[in-house]
Amino acid sequence: MADSVPGGHVLLAKNSDRPVSDTQPLRFLPRRTAQAGATLRLAHVEIDDVEESYAHLGGSPYWCWGHEEGLNEWGVAIGNEAMFTRDWADTVSAVKGGADRDGGILGMELLRLGLERGRTAREALDVICSLVDRYGQWGSGVVGQPPVTGGYDNSFLIADAQEAWVLETSGHRWAAKQVTTGTYAISNQPTIRTEWDRASGDLVEHAVDSGWWESAPGRPFDFARAYVDPGTPLQLSHIRLQRSRQLLGEAVGAGGVGLGQAQQVLRDHYEDTFLGGPYFNAALPDFLSLCMHSHPSDFTWGNTAGSAVFVLPKRGEGLAHLWWTPVTPCTGVYVPVFVDAGRVPGIFAAAGTAGVRACPPEHAPVDTYDEGSYWWRFRRLLDIVKGGESAWTFNENQSVVRRAFDALERQWTAELPQVEKDALALRERGEHTAMADFLAGYTESCAQQALEVLEHLVAQLSG
Repeated sequence: MADSVPGGHVLLAKNSDRPVSDTQPLRFLPRRTAQAGATLRLAHVEIDDVEESYAHLGGSPYWCWGHEEGLNEWGVAIGNEAMFTRDWADTVSAVKGGADRDGGILGMELLRLGLERGRTAREALDVICSLVDRYGQWGSGVVGQPPVTGGYDNSFLIADAQEAWVLETSGHRWAAKQVTTGTYAISNQPTIRTEWDRASGDLVEHAVDSGWWESAPGRPFDFARAYVDPGTPLQLSHIRLQRSRQLLGEAVGAGGVGLGQAQQVLRDHYEDTFLGGPYFNAALPDFLSLCMHSHPSDFTWGNTAGSAVFVLPKRGEGLAHLWWTPVTPCTGVYVPVFVDAGRVPGIFAAAGTAGVRACPPEHAPVDTYDEGSYWWRFRRLLDIVKGGESAWTFNENQSVVRRAFDALERQWTAELPQVEKDALALRERGEHTAMADFLAGYTESCAQQALEVLEHLVAQLSG
């Protein structure tokens, strides 16, 4: 979801839903350079590299070169969602029938390339659109699955301090809509209907030629209706999309969407609705919720693997940063992380026993617990809170976790304005190394506090 309030900061918030053991560390990637004519090998295709790629933070599945969410040194933030389209469905059908299909670029790779090559949200949009035009999207994005079961098209929220864009793609084609104020939410379905600001040149023609849209006098072309896969039930996405819209609208009506409101949206399981929340508890979900949990019957595809709120202030009004927590945000604590720090705590960037690598997901080893991984420490806490697959103890234990972690978030939220002020003062004096060290030290301090509270909770709830 994205929010832009006149006179306020742009916020972009994102939950990343992945298989239960798809470890998602948070890494800092410095600027890198490439020689003229160099190429870049991605999971399923080789593309042209560029001379200089920008530094950024990225939350990535442990096996993936690309990211589910990220923030670059210019204050551009991007999050993506899987989207199931007619182009995707036709390709799946053709491949199952024996056809060959060249690889394309994964949505997570497109996201990282946008961060590496875009100094503004609009530049990042241009980067992603040009790559979709040229290479398309095809390949597995899920560990252990081939493209026909692990592939998907993608939608993106792309924002900087000035503007935000919604980009929705289908194979080699796309439509984009600019967001200049207010709020916008996406889920795993197209949301752009009859109005957009930019699009592929043959967007309408392709749909008509494919038999997905019948032109008629006075009927405006509806991108979502034409391109959404009718074989993928919208129950997978529409309830979550509408819940996001409802919560954002309520927050706007109550004065605006701030950090706390964004975090609450990401932690939502339909509490305070006519559903009353899940029948038993969030760890035994009845529907796909915004904060997603795996179900013993596997009707959900995993857990939320990472969650972030990106804060994008105008220059001089603060520092672009994100509040990040691994695993399900309802059992996690959001820690402030600054791209200007030039690094993250080593434990943030660590996976489990498989380590961090870049390889096709079909070849990635299954990751398992390691004490040196911040992600796995929080995954272990989630398992303890649940008390087993039947999640008998989730409700009682989750309230204990929230009391402890909410206190930390309140503390850091109160401290952050002074932290930003002190960091900006160092930058104004040209002390960039000192500023980076100061910000990195602050995040390290927050991480250590979080781990101390986590270990206390583990001991308390395991007793």
